[in-house]
Amino acid sequence: MLLALLLALLLAAFLAYFARSVLIRAPAASPESLVHASTSALSLDQQHLLRKRTQPNPAPQNDKPQTTSTKPVMQPPRTDIALPKDDPFTVEQLKQFDGTDPTKPIYVAIKATVFDVTRKADTYGKGKSYNLFAGKDASRALGMSSLKPEDAVSDFSSLSETDMKTLNDWYDFFSKRYDVVGRVIDLPSQGQSSL
Repeated sequence: MLLALLLALLLAAFLAYFARSVLIRAPAASPESLVHASTSALSLDQQHLLRKRTQPNPAPQNDKPQTTSTKPVMQPPRTDIALPKDDPFTVEQLKQFDGTDPTKPIYVAIKATVFDVTRKADTYGKGKSYNLFAGKDASRALGMSSLKPEDAVSDFSSLSETDMKTLNDWYDFFSKRYDVVGRVIDLPSQGQSSL
């Protein structure tokens, strides 16, 4: 009796293997016709799995509506960047260009280089998301990708190698998009705070 049961299981496994190999090697017939024609020797579970394998995958359902953005996430590099200026700015003078006075430009300094970001007042202006960087050299915060006021200082000497790369990437980004209007001449030495 045990031998008969073992032979029946072996025969069922062979038939399942044979049915699968026929399905894989028979490209001329449709998958549905092959499933229905060759499943009579298979168990219901095997038939279900075989049907599932041969049915095309449905397109993924996405409940979110497709939206197209007309405004790019990052602005492309500008082709009309003015020649860099080397006008000297003190830390106190730079504070005057923090976006609080709408009659003045908005400046952001990175690694002592002062950039005019006025054309992005919607980002750097008073009360806007990146106003923290306006009117100061906030190199450490940019390197750390931080919006914490305590990180918005010029001293970037404690940045890790990864954060230093981020800071340099920001510097390159600003250099390609904003006019350089000068340099901060009295920043504290690296290793000291500029607060």
